[in-house]
Amino acid sequence: MLQRVQNISVGFLVSFIGSVPLGYLNLAGLEIYSRSGFPNLIFFLFGVVFVETFVIYFTLLFAKRLVKNKKLMKIIDVFAVLFMFVLAYFFYSNSHHASGSGNQLNSYLMYSPFVIGVLLNCFNFLQLPFWTSWNLYLINAKYITIEKKLKYYYIAGTLAGVFSGMLSLIVLLQTIFHETNPFSKYVMPVFIPLFFMIMGSIQVFKVYKKYFKSTALES
Repeated sequence: MLQRVQNISVGFLVSFIGSVPLGYLNLAGLEIYSRSGFPNLIFFLFGVVFVETFVIYFTLLFAKRLVKNKKLMKIIDVFAVLFMFVLAYFFYSNSHHASGSGNQLNSYLMYSPFVIGVLLNCFNFLQLPFWTSWNLYLINAKYITIEKKLKYYYIAGTLAGVFSGMLSLIVLLQTIFHETNPFSKYVMPVFIPLFFMIMGSIQVFKVYKKYFKSTALES
């Protein structure tokens, strides 16, 4: 019983904190919440959690193999860098076309919020190295036990943490960037692109330090 509670608690804590830098998923959720209401936001989060279930499960089982596959991890890390800068350009470009042709994001809102959550989370490449490293650390440090059915308690905790973390952050952002807020007009053209530029720059530094710095020193 104690191990079950520990698995749930550790999973919830890690995923709750880890859901904060989920970047464009939180921003997409904010867009859905502000335009379509709270019920659609819930369906969107269910779509995100649906994909997260498989990601966490398979990275939990194959964490050691994934870490050893340096070529695959390098491809994922480099692609994540490019994806951050593409998102920065998308939001910046979208903000400049919004006044003339209508917000391009509206075209995505015609689909089911659940489907949007599923599709967008499928492109969340940063979650693979995130969950791989965390699962491996938690297993090696014996914070969690994945024998038999105990791993499902950990997965349940992580999914609850992702859902709660994203929901809390999106509601908070909606409160901060409400339409009556004088800074709200700068969210799309300035703050969001700047956020992804910073995230991309940080990822560039991490990739360089992880893959290229050691090679340069050896040569």
